[in-house]
Amino acid sequence: MSIHLGPGGETEPLLRSLTNEGHQYTFPTGSAAIDNVVKNETVIVEFDPTGDAENPLDWPTPFKWSVVGFLVMTAFTVTMTCMSVVPLANDIVRDLSPPDSTPSKSASVLLVTIWELGEAAGPLLIAPLSEMYGRYPVMNVCNILFASATVLAATSSSVSQFVVARMLTGLVVAVNVLNPAIVGDLFVSEQRGSAVSFIYLAPLLGGALGPLIGSAVAQSYGWRTVIWMCATLAVACEVLFLTFFRETYQVTILRKRAKKLAEHAANSGKVFKTAFDAAEDADRCNSAPSGPWTRLRDAVQRPAQVLFGSGVLMAMSLFGSVVFAFFYVESTSLADILQDVYGLSPVAVGSCFASFTIGSVCSVFICNHLLDRIYVFLRRSNKGVGLPEHRLPLAIVGGLTLPLAVAAYGWIPEFKPPLFVMLLSVSFLGCTLMLATIPMMTYIVDSFGLYSASALTGVMVTRCLMGTFMPLTTAPLIERFGYGGGLSVLGGVALLMAPIPMFIMRYGSRWRQLSKFSREQ
Repeated sequence: MSIHLGPGGETEPLLRSLTNEGHQYTFPTGSAAIDNVVKNETVIVEFDPTGDAENPLDWPTPFKWSVVGFLVMTAFTVTMTCMSVVPLANDIVRDLSPPDSTPSKSASVLLVTIWELGEAAGPLLIAPLSEMYGRYPVMNVCNILFASATVLAATSSSVSQFVVARMLTGLVVAVNVLNPAIVGDLFVSEQRGSAVSFIYLAPLLGGALGPLIGSAVAQSYGWRTVIWMCATLAVACEVLFLTFFRETYQVTILRKRAKKLAEHAANSGKVFKTAFDAAEDADRCNSAPSGPWTRLRDAVQRPAQVLFGSGVLMAMSLFGSVVFAFFYVESTSLADILQDVYGLSPVAVGSCFASFTIGSVCSVFICNHLLDRIYVFLRRSNKGVGLPEHRLPLAIVGGLTLPLAVAAYGWIPEFKPPLFVMLLSVSFLGCTLMLATIPMMTYIVDSFGLYSASALTGVMVTRCLMGTFMPLTTAPLIERFGYGGGLSVLGGVALLMAPIPMFIMRYGSRWRQLSKFSREQ
């Protein structure tokens, strides 16, 4: 027998089978009514259905958006730190290389993309730890380590040390994997689209201002000053997080409540659990309570279990990884196009990166305006039943237009039209990338609920690996086939991925039932 203490928000659809013959009981924390419940039974602790101050979904709207603001600031800092070195990569490699050596283009590309290799490994531990200990401690520890790794990069004395520092910086980035999950903690489904859109606006601004500020500051004060500026921003963000951020993960909050209830009824023989923990115990065939190391092991394994246990997630992660890789294809090739074809100065090159952001911001506003409205419209047309697949129409548009954007980006330099035409193609590329990405991430949050952090980790790992290595093929392809032919080859890869959102839009609601992590009860 199990007793529920209030509704569990997203816990309920995932774990509804834990209810006991439809009976539900609500007890405030510390209520003496608990003592009247039969002994030796499992009590499932949930939030009060009439309103609960500890439930993040019931927090005041202004405070929720203040949390989104913290996430936006940190995401901006992370992306600025990543992108500020893009127009400086050749200079950094030249400055840190031994005298009389010839810096290679591959070293400059790796200096930029190695960040993603670290970011591919970090979420494997970051997301599970956030589901084990909560978002608050993980975010703060990662922010501190991020600032420390940035300082290490600023003090590097060799290319290898700088590359290692960049990889470590990417390794401890928590915001990219936890931000959408935190939005899922705070907002109900029909409100998440706007919040996720703003979350993705910050990296776009960082991606635009990073190269511009980096190239301008480096020209006057050197590239190390740019890195020190990023470290200062990282420290300022951590001070805000440490001071104002609150725990948002429902399971962590309810575990603390269960612990208090257990202390109150210490001699009752009752076992107080969250629905999440009860389901985990059921998966372990009702084995003895696990220790912290076993829980950590299980949590670290969960992203792989979620990814490989869901065909939908594997398909979406493949689609998302190819889409994301074009961000670094553009980042590592645009500077060469602008300098070699159009003869721009380094500072002018840095300012031109803003064109990618302009297109991306357009997509953010499109998603902000339409994503939730499309969801509500499709839910109404589906007899009032909302499905995660209702998030995907805009992703379909982005997936279909991405190959065209990549082809335009590659062939325009071959004909050398006016600069504004080239920058227009960069804006178009940015627009298609974000139009495909934002709805996809919202879809994953809606589909996987309490397992969203682990699900997002699966996507993060595949996309970061693709973002690390796919851009390394860009220079050889361009050298052999030219900008047009080389980038058209990569555009063909995007064309192969384009049908995935359409297929999931059509069949995803049934396909998801094959995975216990996204199954609708």
